[in-house]
Formats: sequence, structure tokens, C-alpha cells
Amino acid sequence: MTGQVRWVNAADVGDLWEGDVLDVEVDDEQVLLVHLEGGPVKAYQGMCPHQEVLLADGEWDPDTNVLVCPGHRWEFDMATGKGLNPVGCQLYEFAVQVVSDEIRVAVPQDGVRHHNRFQT
Repeated sequence: MTGQVRWVNAADVGDLWEGDVLDVEVDDEQVLLVHLEGGPVKAYQGMCPHQEVLLADGEWDPDTNVLVCPGHRWEFDMATGKGLNPVGCQLYEFAVQVVSDEIRVAVPQDGVRHHNRFQT
């Protein structure tokens, strides 16, 4: 990640169990926190790149790391943020730190919204 970032406390570690997702708002950014089974915590844009539906309301399968958007059933690999259906789209990924009992997200201080859009 290049440029200035601000590390913001997004959630307590106890609020995000392994194999779960959590919707949070961080510095006016809608962020989806994902704690992968046996893996790290990831942070992605919280709105679908198609029609800005809240991704946390989708169907989450922690065994496959696939999240299905509730809007039009778009599928995303939560280990990478890549679109599986359709291919070619990518969720914006925020850097994450877990410090003590806090999950922190790095929000770029460049004055723009951090949200990828994709048109079919």
C-alpha cells in the first residue's frame, strides 16, 4: 500500500470469530471483515462492486471461502477478493493488523472512496 494511511480500530477480536464475517464502518468506508478458517483476518470493501449491495448480508461458506452477494448472486473468494462469478472483478482490499484485542484497518488518506466498481 502506497501513500499515507491511518490505522483505525474496526472491531474487537472477540466480535469476529474464526470462519465469520462482520460489516463495519471505518472512516466513512463500508468494510467487510472476514476471519478465514485457520487463517488471517481480511478486510474488503463492504459493498458489492456490481450494485452496491451490502456483502455481509450474503451467503458465506467458510469451508470454501466463497461469499455470494444477496443482490444478483455474484461470488467472491474471500481469501483473495477476486470475483469468481463473474470473473474479472476484484474487491478493494484494506491492510489489516491485529494488535492485542483490536482489529485495525488501514484507511488510505488520499481523499477518495475505496470501492471498486465492475460493469458487466
